[in-house]
Amino acid sequence: MSARAFAEHICRTLRSAGHQAYFVGGCVRDILLHREPADYDVATDATPERVEQIFPNSLMVGAKFGVVVVLQGSETGDRAESGSATAEVATFRSDVGYSDGRHPDQVVYASSPQEDVQRRDFTINGLLLDPETNEVLDFVGGRDDLRAGIVRAIGRPHERFREDKLRMLRAVRFAARFGYAIESETLRAIQSLAPEIGQVSAERLRDELTKLLTEGAARRGFELLDQTRLLRELLPEISRMKGVQQPPQFHPEGDVWIHTLLMLEGLPPGCSPALAWGVLLHDVGKPPTFAPPSGPNGRIRFDRHVEVGTRMAQEICERLRFSNDDSAQIASLVANHLRFKDVPQMKRSTLKRFVRLDRFDEHMELHRLDCSSSHRNLENYEFMRRFLAETPPEEVHPVRLLTGDDLISLGFRPGPEFREILESAEDAQLEGSIETRDDALIWVRKHYQAPTI
Repeated sequence: MSARAFAEHICRTLRSAGHQAYFVGGCVRDILLHREPADYDVATDATPERVEQIFPNSLMVGAKFGVVVVLQGSETGDRAESGSATAEVATFRSDVGYSDGRHPDQVVYASSPQEDVQRRDFTINGLLLDPETNEVLDFVGGRDDLRAGIVRAIGRPHERFREDKLRMLRAVRFAARFGYAIESETLRAIQSLAPEIGQVSAERLRDELTKLLTEGAARRGFELLDQTRLLRELLPEISRMKGVQQPPQFHPEGDVWIHTLLMLEGLPPGCSPALAWGVLLHDVGKPPTFAPPSGPNGRIRFDRHVEVGTRMAQEICERLRFSNDDSAQIASLVANHLRFKDVPQMKRSTLKRFVRLDRFDEHMELHRLDCSSSHRNLENYEFMRRFLAETPPEEVHPVRLLTGDDLISLGFRPGPEFREILESAEDAQLEGSIETRDDALIWVRKHYQAPTI
């Protein structure tokens, strides 16, 4: 059963039990925009306890706030299969107080959908749809704002954003994703309350920023973050890129901020989150390492900006609570992005070790975007494409010819030198100088002297 068919089934079941039930929120917005909704939410006058009676195997994960997750098969008592449809069913309610800037202090159940939508964030997300008749219920002017391309807070913007500070960031994301404008009063409220965005948990901020970067409108999103004053609160390191000039012979496009925006513009919808963050942070070390031209033939320099930027990227990932794997990949993308300038001169062994980097395709794509958004010289990118196409995987990752036991048999004692010898022997193998274990043993005897007892 499709997600929509399952949501329609939930509505029919609730109505047959004497309750009101409608599609609500983003799924209605997407249906009206002729987009495929990612999921379906249902609003009803049935209490969470009543929903659980009708769908016994539901998940009462948000019952405190009037939300129940209904699983396919839950009304029959069947165990939901992996991949089965689910839908959130929310009871009509009014929210009272938001002391923590996220959750309501008290939930008061309501009897009508008119009351329910007043607590929601934006007019375009405050629409309801009767799945039986396809009638749209609009109590907040959401259809007009959809036609006009406007993101507008429901009711008083300051109140909506004080209830949940993350809504400010969501306003930016929706405006970027749909190419909409943020309504003027809503925009002023965000600009006024931007310093309070830090009250939102790091995990929620990270997830919302990642969506902003990967939904296909990253450049517009970051321009809006800047306009709303959220950028300097969330990522001051990125805000500091503005006005940091670059050598025009390498970066005719402009300063570090413009260069980064151009790269963000090239990110496709659904791209890897690590790649998107790597693109955003690849030049984060330039502002603190900027040095103006010195002397008659001098040029702008950013000495050690890669090392500085890698440390900064790691700190940002830690601040936003990225997983260890994502943090490592993002830092690796920043740390290695300049290595492509040297690939034509690299030894074959160095080149092979370079392409062994985890998810090397992301390194390649960052380099392509970097070049395309600056000097437009893609010679090194094409060089690497040819190398990858022409080099068999077994040459990049050959079976090692020697082990530590082999070195011991040659009279070497275990210690720090072991690693150096094994890596040097592997370099010779990658260069094609040695091909067999006997070759490797001869090579070690020639280049290293075993200690005498």
